Amino acid sequence: MEKIWLKNYDPRVPADIDPDRYSSVVDIFEQSVEKYSANLSYINMGKSITFAELDGLSRDFAAYLQSSGLKKGDAVAIMMPNLIQYPVALFGILRAGMTVVNVNPLYTPRELQHQLTDSNSKAIVVIENIACTLSEVIKNTAIETVLLTSIGDMLSPLKKVVTNFAVKHVKKMIPAFDLPNAVRFLAALKQGRKQSYERPEITGEDLAFLQYTGGTTGVSKGAMLTHRNIVANLEQNSTILENVIEPGKEMVVTALLLYHIFALQGNCLTYMKFGSPNLLITNPRDMPGFVAELAKYPFTVITGVNTLFNGLLNTPGFADLDFSRLKFALGGGAAVQRPVAERWQELTGLILLEGYGLTECCPTVTVNPPQLEAYKGSIGMPVPSTDIKLVDDEGNEVAMGEAGEMLVKGPQVMKGYLNRPDATAEMIVDGWLATGDIATCDDDGYFYIVDRKKDMILVSGFNVFPNEIEEVAAMHEDVLEAAAIGVPHEVSGEIVKLVVVRKNESLTEKDLILHCRKHLTGYKIPKKVEFIEELPKSNVGKILRRELRDK
Repeated sequence: MEKIWLKNYDPRVPADIDPDRYSSVVDIFEQSVEKYSANLSYINMGKSITFAELDGLSRDFAAYLQSSGLKKGDAVAIMMPNLIQYPVALFGILRAGMTVVNVNPLYTPRELQHQLTDSNSKAIVVIENIACTLSEVIKNTAIETVLLTSIGDMLSPLKKVVTNFAVKHVKKMIPAFDLPNAVRFLAALKQGRKQSYERPEITGEDLAFLQYTGGTTGVSKGAMLTHRNIVANLEQNSTILENVIEPGKEMVVTALLLYHIFALQGNCLTYMKFGSPNLLITNPRDMPGFVAELAKYPFTVITGVNTLFNGLLNTPGFADLDFSRLKFALGGGAAVQRPVAERWQELTGLILLEGYGLTECCPTVTVNPPQLEAYKGSIGMPVPSTDIKLVDDEGNEVAMGEAGEMLVKGPQVMKGYLNRPDATAEMIVDGWLATGDIATCDDDGYFYIVDRKKDMILVSGFNVFPNEIEEVAAMHEDVLEAAAIGVPHEVSGEIVKLVVVRKNESLTEKDLILHCRKHLTGYKIPKKVEFIEELPKSNVGKILRRELRDK
């Protein structure tokens, strides 16, 4: 497919990037903390640290890891919500030449054991609220060093004491656990401060992250992301943003958990490179608290998933915020629905941009240019140095405008899956990574995701894509959220079922089916509607259709 999209970006955006411009993520980090030393780097719960302080703290943690017997290349896990401890640990691990294993803090013992054993992690930094999960499985892992932290550890001395006391004794948020040899995170930093730090030689082929896939279709797999992969994607993102944002003068809202590749790359690493602070939101599910936090800061960028933006739009007080400094909002992780995007634009005056990526690509593959003049419902155009082709089930490229599975090639494509050569060979063929997503491309080079290949509903031989049904349902003023799934049917094979969270209890199944009939052709119209209190979601807010199908 001809690269027709290149002419549509800002002409200042180059067609290609140099993935070897920096030797490693650590190279970029060292330059940023020196250049932006006085700037704020992370803000959380009223506490902020500068890039100079981040430099010192991460250096101390790196020195501690090196002095504890861990070696270059060892895997070190992080399992906690968005706290300042997260970037301190993350950059400390990278500076020690080790590999970061990001762990979902909501994992069950079974899921945690799989990830720790599969990655052969030798150490873990864990918040004590979920240390009980680790204590159940640690004997079955290779973990030798446990670093234990509390929510308030990086706050001011008084606030630290008050917060940690309240969490433990008032709110009783810390279940009992048994980790007798654990070292307190703050003690590790203090000890590391007394140790010498030796910067290891880090090459582009060294592993920076073992980033595990969600495991929604089987056992979670570890995507091996090298320093070169991460640097390449960081450069790809930067070339698009550098003509829009001002280094050192932005503030990005980070509500998605940093363990997730979207927040890791799009927020944590990108704005580290640009010398601007991340406003870390520890509990984005507390929407009123989230909005109250936003009211305190002059944020200029916000990222999230569709459910997060929808939640904000439906939270009292959000409409009263000052959006005058906001430059853009970026949605990813799941499809941004048109009704949500239109409400966002009406309220903020800005288009809710959409991008597309996946863990195996660090993650960015496509994104809408920030200069976009109107919402298109598109995932945008490929970032520089990225090739895309759309193919049918036989692997043949489809004609322009036709739907096909999206294949991706570029320097951001992972090295492969850890310990899974068969899965790697199935996913990557001749350098092309199969995304499993069905997409189309218009004459201007904008790509559109039709749906996940595995979520497609087959009605009497016709393909029905859940995204389309969900978007139509969301147009109804009494619908808060909706998910479309296929359920077996003896005549048509499958029929469409809608699972809905209502804003108004008076909304009936008949009302919603009549609404869908106005906007959808016959075989796409839901035949069943179920109303529930809450849709099942992943930790980053992606609706889990699989769980609804399983029920």
